[in-house]
Amino acid sequence: MVEGILPPGFGDALEFSLIEALTGRRARRFSLGASISKGALAFESRHEPLPLTELERMMILVAMAGNTGWHFLIPHNERYAPFLPNYAGAAGGRTIPSNAGFHTSEIFFTDDTGVYFFATRDAPALVEGEREECDFDALLSAHRKRIRKLADGRLHLPAREPHIESHNTWVANCPGSLLVIPAGDVAQHQLANLCYYLQNGSCLYDDIHGERIQGLERYRHLFDENSLLPLSFIEQYSLMECTTELVSSCYAGVLMLQAMGLGGWMFNGMNPYSVLGASGDPEVPGLGFRYDISERWPVPNPTGLPGVFEGFCPPHFPDMRAAVDAFVARKFGAGGPFHPETPGPWRESKKVRGSAQVHNEDFKECVTLQAQYTLDRFGKFPGTVPSILVFIYLQAHHLDLDFYNHHFKPGAYLRTHATHMERWHPNEKKSEKDMNGSGRVKNRGARKREGKR
Repeated sequence: MVEGILPPGFGDALEFSLIEALTGRRARRFSLGASISKGALAFESRHEPLPLTELERMMILVAMAGNTGWHFLIPHNERYAPFLPNYAGAAGGRTIPSNAGFHTSEIFFTDDTGVYFFATRDAPALVEGEREECDFDALLSAHRKRIRKLADGRLHLPAREPHIESHNTWVANCPGSLLVIPAGDVAQHQLANLCYYLQNGSCLYDDIHGERIQGLERYRHLFDENSLLPLSFIEQYSLMECTTELVSSCYAGVLMLQAMGLGGWMFNGMNPYSVLGASGDPEVPGLGFRYDISERWPVPNPTGLPGVFEGFCPPHFPDMRAAVDAFVARKFGAGGPFHPETPGPWRESKKVRGSAQVHNEDFKECVTLQAQYTLDRFGKFPGTVPSILVFIYLQAHHLDLDFYNHHFKPGAYLRTHATHMERWHPNEKKSEKDMNGSGRVKNRGARKREGKR
């Protein structure tokens, strides 16, 4: 792509039908450069892998976690009136939904050039202004500065079990592909839920050990002693809500693949501990997350990547009170959804944001008591689910149409796939006879060398 000139495919994607994206969605795994050695669908690509362009990459990332303006918050709860419901954790909205606006997930990704972090959960409205149509080009430009490179080269994940499941070893994280890894901070999500339930008059009891949390009686004015909730249930709830963000992110990315005519799919066939760096194999450092092990837990517990994506729990905070204070600051501090000076979408945004009830000292102490109890009793926070969640991924790559033309009936791919090369890569050197519109042909020497491996 010539710098400053958008390819025709960009306009095609903007005009692509949502209905066609939904009904045309398929996992299309066979990429340029791929090979299936045996079986009914055996096939070897004649083409070299073709990496995504920077524009192609940005469109997928923005689809998966892009900021879309100001979050509208929850406008009313009779129990809270006249205060504004104070659930949300972020002032900005994203392309993905988040339960009560907690927004506790972020995006990692890797391609041939390196490993990256794409931070958007606390972004303000990156593109503002009254408009009937979204200026997607401006949205892409605003998001580029939020990408942080963490390492050179593709994330190292050996193409074998137990790191990658056997049905994915031939294609997952392959050369030329973009692999996107949404990560959720379940620890922070659990703090958000502790605040939410206390705000609505409920605290926890430890159903795993069959005991009450000592000291809660001091806060009887904040909750109903007859409506204690099981700790394990609320932690499972936090895990499920966090999962919603990760799955929604990947699904949004898959819909964008259809609009752009790229191959790929969303999947969970990679070991999350290998991805995070908690597999125990020093040859597979993954993303390099810090993790702990204990005889009390069946699996390691990753807690965060220091200085990049740190879970709201020790050791990234000295104790749970510090984590609670940080979470409260995220909500009510500068730039937060309930700080009066944070801009917003309302005509009187200062009045709206300032009408939420701020968590006072008693409230924070009660939340801290439950969180610290969990940490002390189970050795980690949360106690029964992981502190950091990674389990589903999106891969994007250029499709080898030859495979689908050879093995499938017509209709195996969309018109956007059929025209992708000419619409997105009009300047790509190719031989019409050899390439069939799919990609660069492998040179004979490379094919010969590959045959000797």
